[in-house]
Amino acid sequence: MKKVMKIAMILGVSALLVTPALAEKKVRWKLAMTWPSTLTPLASPPLKIAKIVEEMSGGNFTIKVHGKEKHKAALGILDMVKNKQYQMGHSSSYYYKGKSISTAILTTTPFGMTSTEQYSWYYYGGGEALTKKVYDQFKVDCYPGGNTGVQMGGWFKKEINSLDDLKGLKMRIPGMAGEVFAKLGVSVTNIPAGELYTSLDRGTIDALEWIGPGMDIKMGFHKVAPYYYTGWHEPASEMHFFVNQKAFKKLPAEYQAILKIAMRAVAADMMYENFAASTEAWAKMKTEYPNIKVKTFPKNVLKEMKKTTDDLMNAYAKEDALFNEVYTSRKNYMKKAREWTQISEFDYIKTSQMVE
Repeated sequence: MKKVMKIAMILGVSALLVTPALAEKKVRWKLAMTWPSTLTPLASPPLKIAKIVEEMSGGNFTIKVHGKEKHKAALGILDMVKNKQYQMGHSSSYYYKGKSISTAILTTTPFGMTSTEQYSWYYYGGGEALTKKVYDQFKVDCYPGGNTGVQMGGWFKKEINSLDDLKGLKMRIPGMAGEVFAKLGVSVTNIPAGELYTSLDRGTIDALEWIGPGMDIKMGFHKVAPYYYTGWHEPASEMHFFVNQKAFKKLPAEYQAILKIAMRAVAADMMYENFAASTEAWAKMKTEYPNIKVKTFPKNVLKEMKKTTDDLMNAYAKEDALFNEVYTSRKNYMKKAREWTQISEFDYIKTSQMVE
């Protein structure tokens, strides 16, 4: 109990703590996630949070995790949590832009913040309050649930040399980036993880973006689409925990604190796990996967992507007051934070390369 109180106070959740006697209450929750249970590191945060919560509560608070193979509704997580079929879910906010466009921007945006900048915005730049404002309309709370960092730009069966090469292309790419590509003539679709390889192999789609080498290689995409493009569209893709607000309020205050502590811990850990996996996979690519051709989109294509992104964001900002509020906050924070990112990280890397 003392450890929980100390950690909670450090993370700013001390107001949730009350009498230790409430820790004796037995609570059994269920969590549904978008991913198959074996698809780590995406599935890692829910699996780890269940273990942490059980251990910190002495076995009195348990969370049973269901992968998409169990509930069969990979992209229905928000509805299931909202409707109390599950007390908790793990997905990514941009899958639900059809319900509210403001949800999409909370995952990431093309040419947007890095993961460090985005977490800083959420915890210390007003992002937490704005995220709550977006999800209050669903009676659900939304918390960071793990970040993939900069994602790769996707696997393509043919090389992209110009904007004309994008026209008519069938591609799986979600979120704002999907809307950008759609405006550039791409036929965009969203397909659950378990169907991606088959869709690419059978020609249902011509290209797809997933995450990065750590996860992409084991999916086998390189076997049918050898052109692997560097990122522009998802510089800090955040997974999210959804928590039913009524269910959370019914928890003893100590369990509320435990849950918040656990979510914050596993969100950070997923970023480390994914980075480590991509580091190892990238190192092996040259020898084990010599047919992969790593490319960067041509400058003229990237410029059009950026212009289209700006036009899209500004159009949504004019149409939707809540989107505008979130977008403006993120844009202003990135402008301020990017100067420090440039000096601290980018310039350091350039400096270190000078002496290699």
